[in-house]
Amino acid sequence: MRTTSPAAPAGSPASAGPRPAPGPRTLRRRVAAYVALTKPRVIELLLVTTLPTMILAQGGFPPVGLVLATLVGGAAAAGSANVLNCYIDRDIDQVMNRTKRRPLVTGEITPRAALVFGLALGVASLLWLALLVNVPSALLTGGAILIYVVGYTMILKRRTPQNIVWGGAAGCMPVLIGWSSVTGGLSWAAVLLFGVIFFWTPPHYWPLSMKFRKDYAAAGVPMLPVVAAESKVAREMIAYTVAMIACSLLLVPVAGMTWVYAVVASVLGVWFLWSNIALYRRAQDPSRGKLRAMSVFHGSITYLSLLSVAVAVDVFLPL
Repeated sequence: MRTTSPAAPAGSPASAGPRPAPGPRTLRRRVAAYVALTKPRVIELLLVTTLPTMILAQGGFPPVGLVLATLVGGAAAAGSANVLNCYIDRDIDQVMNRTKRRPLVTGEITPRAALVFGLALGVASLLWLALLVNVPSALLTGGAILIYVVGYTMILKRRTPQNIVWGGAAGCMPVLIGWSSVTGGLSWAAVLLFGVIFFWTPPHYWPLSMKFRKDYAAAGVPMLPVVAAESKVAREMIAYTVAMIACSLLLVPVAGMTWVYAVVASVLGVWFLWSNIALYRRAQDPSRGKLRAMSVFHGSITYLSLLSVAVAVDVFLPL
């Protein structure tokens, strides 16, 4: 399905350009606006998966300098992709209540300044990783930026309900980058970690899309919850969650994880699966109560955070 964003009527804020932000533009406020463009909360979640992956690849805690260089480079690269995403999506951001306060919409930062900032941050992150970490990690990082900016934002987001499935692959790249930063290559364990996050992404993001369904519909973005029944979306979330759990448990034989990790991964998986099943049951039968999609969204973050901690801690446990 191909959709386009609705055209702004003449004389509207969209046609007149970004609205100027009220009040004096202090240096602190400007810096805060640029930081907001990088979406720090998204970066934080990406880094949560990078460090445990590096610990698993090392079989212990990697050199502190390598950890810092990888995390700084990864954060800069993710920030670059997010800034460029804001630049490209500024037309639909002003339509959606969730995003209408972003700096490009309010006029705090001009589109040209955001574009220069995003490109500079991306180039700097690639050079940083190539010089201070290694070339494979820099190449994987460049691939991640392209997947998110070109693959997801420019091609998939406004054209298909499966946008977040394939575009979400960019969010899986930090585990490959973390692994390659330690080993200089990849392994099946890294691929399984990639799989965990790949299959985790739809049941993480679709509940948010359910919550802001009207926003996405108004902006002409065909997220699956916009074009499909809630019960169908919840059913697909269950399927992705089962695949995610399978990848997390396959780490036990492939990466040599202990029984402690196996138990933690199983308990977390069953808990998150049940939250998806409960969502499906409420979607099928509204008499069961409110959909409570955001509880699944927040639960997905808890799941990934705790699983990442389990991966890191398990390395230091006796076999």
